[in-house]
Amino acid sequence: MVIGTKTKNAILSQLLHIENLSVGYKNKAIIEAVEFQLNKGEICAIVGVNGIGKSTLLRTLGKLQPKINGSIQIENRELEAYSPIDLAKQIALVLTDSIASKNLRVKELLALGRQPHTNWIGTLLKEDQEIIRETLQNFQLENLKDKKCHELSDGQLQRVLIARAMVQDTPLILLDEPTTHLDLSHKVGIFKLLKDLAHVHKRTVLLTTHEIELAIQLADKMLVLNGKENPFGTPQDLISKGYFDELFPKDVVQFDAKTGTFRVKN
Repeated sequence: MVIGTKTKNAILSQLLHIENLSVGYKNKAIIEAVEFQLNKGEICAIVGVNGIGKSTLLRTLGKLQPKINGSIQIENRELEAYSPIDLAKQIALVLTDSIASKNLRVKELLALGRQPHTNWIGTLLKEDQEIIRETLQNFQLENLKDKKCHELSDGQLQRVLIARAMVQDTPLILLDEPTTHLDLSHKVGIFKLLKDLAHVHKRTVLLTTHEIELAIQLADKMLVLNGKENPFGTPQDLISKGYFDELFPKDVVQFDAKTGTFRVKN
């Protein structure tokens, strides 16, 4: 079979391929039949009601817990085939769990992101130091580099955690609720930072979020976990097919397809 140029390019640009995936605990699935693909340089938001399985799905994609069924491929290779060190070169995780020690300084926390690339004693080479320096500059953290993490605001700490993921230098970055506890301006700032990571630095960014309206405006793709077909596509495509209309009870909130916003039902 002859593969056309367009198909070849699509295969080369595809980073993450999920097929018929079921996730949950102790072989009991809480979400099933998840299917989507992400290309290099795309930002995708996973949305859905509380308890639907957003974080469970993200943790499964990060190999923090086993899948129940289906296929997870990164760079056309099954997730299970990656060793821990090889996987750390493919995926950077930013979770809602507290960091191990908030007594670390910002520059020390960023340095931990280079561990998958250093030697067995963790020696930072000139190249590693340069990556850390550039990241501090790009994320506007130079004035915070000597501060301890417990001295940072929630917004500053979140920026530092994303910077650490950038320092890890992986093609895929997974984030669980990266804008939790932030005010609106900081939520927007984090979303724009992640969009910049995808479009400018060509990382593939996948995040869970409750900020559906922001995701509609800033994400390239969205996965709507609804416990049924779990649709995936561009925000515009999902709006046109009415998937946000069905996300919440209609007697509580209504989705306005023209503005891409939710309104409280009077």
